[in-house]
Parts: sequence; structure tokens; C-alpha cells
Amino acid sequence: MIIYDNIIRSLQTYGGVSVYFDNLIHRVVNDNLEHEIINYNNIQKISGAKQSRFLERYRACDCGEIQEGIFHSSYYRLPLNSDLSIITTVHDFTYEKYIKGPALWVHHWQKNKAIKFSDLVICVSQNTANDLLKYIPIPEHKIRVVHNGVSENYHPTSHNSTVNNEVLFVGARSGYKNFDLAVQAISAMPELSLSVVGGGDFSEKEKALLNELIPGRYKWLGRLSDAQLNVEYNQAYALIYPSSYEGFGIPVLEAMKAGCPVVAVNSSSIPEVAGDAAFLAEKTHRYAFIEGLKYVEANRARLRDKGFLQASKFSWDKCYQETLSTYKKLL
Repeated sequence: MIIYDNIIRSLQTYGGVSVYFDNLIHRVVNDNLEHEIINYNNIQKISGAKQSRFLERYRACDCGEIQEGIFHSSYYRLPLNSDLSIITTVHDFTYEKYIKGPALWVHHWQKNKAIKFSDLVICVSQNTANDLLKYIPIPEHKIRVVHNGVSENYHPTSHNSTVNNEVLFVGARSGYKNFDLAVQAISAMPELSLSVVGGGDFSEKEKALLNELIPGRYKWLGRLSDAQLNVEYNQAYALIYPSSYEGFGIPVLEAMKAGCPVVAVNSSSIPEVAGDAAFLAEKTHRYAFIEGLKYVEANRARLRDKGFLQASKFSWDKCYQETLSTYKKLL
């Protein structure tokens, strides 16, 4: 019996953690494996979901009458039943690196408790495993590195032969995501424009920066479906991904699967995911990203071919099979 505490669905409507568990649960269901999904009626109204208790996200999960099996929480919770085996997936250490004050204290308390009481801990990259040993040291034999996958919805299309002058920026934009450096780099290349996907509408501060540096050369595409984003990747000049820190960095693989060159940073998990198939800046500086965008122009075919090969090493099916192997260690 595998018990999924699907608490993440009451914390976010969409995000990397939700995508991860959606892919695992979908395959468990398709394989008819014995499982239980504990949902909560918060953001999404799910038939048969439990009513949340006060501060549900921080409380031990009530698994009812289930006495045996593996408990896998989607966000650092433990089961009330101490007889269950426990697996926790760690995605990153963004809070520990960039957040301060009460928000960090509460997050770290919950994460630390879940990890310390887990029988095995899955990390989505070796970089995250290294961070785990730094921030919450545990015996290394309890750690399993299981890379995230990338959706099969990303692939080359007929659009790929018609590349436009738009550079894509995908996802959140605050702080360590270095959105301002992407804007500064594009400002130095008047033939390029910026298309932003997700991350919410532009703030007033962002609009001021965009209007100052690249007026008339930017747009927000909103949140796109996989199919819509695949078209954008196929047509784009490049994906610019200047984030200083990622637990994994799925957009890098999405772009590569669609044949879109990637300009990113040689730090955290990015070189682990991108391999030699992207331009990786050694410094988070606008000049490095300008160099990267120019490199794309001269090396598009090479980056495209290497990107296809690199992306083929990752899939949700592979992630699922390696996760099942981890479960079987405790069954």
C-alpha cells in the first residue's frame, strides 16, 4: 500500500511539486498498484476529500485505519500512524538559501522533522542531495537521487523551422531568478524581444525596467498549456534561464525537447540537467548572457542536436520506475 498525502493541492494550484506528484500518482493508478490518495478540500474541490483542520499543512496526516504501507507526503508531513514506512522527496533548499525570519524558521522546522523521521529520502538532483547533507545532515545511505522527468508534450514541430526573434523567459521572476539580468542582456541586442511565460503579471517595478530598457520589445504570454508552450519553444530564438539556484530546472529540459537553445547559469543543479547541451554562463552578469545569446546565433544547430540527446536522458517514466524501486526497499 502506497499512501500519498496530497497536501500540496491545498497549497498551490500549479507548480513543480504538483507536477511531480501528478506524474507519480497517474502512473501508480494506471499500474493498478494498491494505493490511497489523501486529498483536502481547500483550493480544489475534490470529491470525497477530507475537510482541512486548522493549520492542516503543519499537522501529522491522519491516514485512517491504514496500518501498513509507505507514506509519501507531497509537502514534508508525517503520518499519525508510526507503523508506516516514510519516504520524503526533497526538491530544493530555496528557503534555506534565500528566505529569512519566521517563514524560514517554520519551513525549516517542518522539513527537518520530516526528513529526520523518514526511512528514505528522495532528492530530485545530486545538487539537492549535496544541499541536504549541508543543511539537514542525515546518513548518506538513506538518500536516493531520482531525477525529475519532462513531459512528452514537448517535441519538435513544423514551427521549429521558422525561428523568430523572441527570447523566452519561463516561470517566477523574483530575486535569485535574475529577471533583471535577462532584460539587461536583451537591451543590448536590439534585434531581439522578450516573451515571458507564467510568473504572474508584471509588477510596476518590472514594467518600469522593461519600458526603460526594451520599450515595445516585450510581452507577457500568461500561463500556457504544455501544447501552447511547446509552440513557443519551437519558434523562439532561445530560452534564457538566468536563475542562480534551482533544485532541478524543468524548463531547461522542456526547451531542449522542443529544439530550443538554452542560455542558463553554470550553478546549482543546472549543469547536472543541461549537460553540455546549453550555453552556461560562469557568472550571473548581463555580459555573460549577452555572450550566450550571441553564441546561440552561431551554434543553433549544434545546441539543438545536443539538446535532443540530453533531454532524452530524462522522463517521468524513468522517474516513476526509480521511485518504485525506492518504495520496494521498504515494502
